[in-house]
Amino acid sequence: MQELLERFFQASAWTMQTPVPYSPFHLSLTALGVCAAAWMARRLAAGPRKHVLFVCGLVLAASELYKQGFLYYIVNGRSYDWWYFPFQLCSVPMYLCLAVPLLSRPEYARARRTACTFIQDYGLLGGFMALAEPSGLLHSYWTLTLHGLCWHFMLIFLGLYCAQSGESDREPAAFLRTLPLFAACCAAAALINIAAHPYGNADMFYISPYYPNEQIVFHRIALEIGITAGNLIYLTGVALGGFICHLGCRYCLHSAKTLPDSRR
Repeated sequence: MQELLERFFQASAWTMQTPVPYSPFHLSLTALGVCAAAWMARRLAAGPRKHVLFVCGLVLAASELYKQGFLYYIVNGRSYDWWYFPFQLCSVPMYLCLAVPLLSRPEYARARRTACTFIQDYGLLGGFMALAEPSGLLHSYWTLTLHGLCWHFMLIFLGLYCAQSGESDREPAAFLRTLPLFAACCAAAALINIAAHPYGNADMFYISPYYPNEQIVFHRIALEIGITAGNLIYLTGVALGGFICHLGCRYCLHSAKTLPDSRR
């Protein structure tokens, strides 16, 4: 079985020269992917939307299983790298999309809207920020590079879809209801980082207590004021970024609705 799986992944281990951030490859593919995500979100939000989120969750889960297998067999020679454990901020929308059918009953309507608001706010934040600083998405294998880029295109699609379909809440106060979920995810990430430390360099949510934050700007902050304080500032910045995305969705969609028909 191990040999069969390894042959499967070797069949798609197409190498490439690692793309350079902000190269024509990165910029052109990013522009195409973001435009396609926005177009699809608008089209699907106008139609039946019973299974859209769940199907997207299945697509993300299947692609993540492929990525984990590829890393295990091809990149790391049958050893597991905890750095790639699938529980980053950009992974959470996958789990929430898969949980949507469990929240379809009327008594769970508020929990579903909170989950969709989380996808809207933090999905857009994670998608755009990762594409703006894409060094972690660009690899020497075509499949890994395309996986990283397409994953974040999907996050942008999901965020815009939730906003335009009415699945999420866009009132400013609704963002506050996502904070307990964000805090729970941060706590889970911290526990994974600690539990996995003897086995590898897990850095879920980039808040490892063992070394400074790897994100640009926040790495310098952690070096200056310490890892714990730096992590708290980083998480505050992430929450603020999610709130900005929340307000941005509210403003853009409100503006679109108030445009005269001749300008739409």
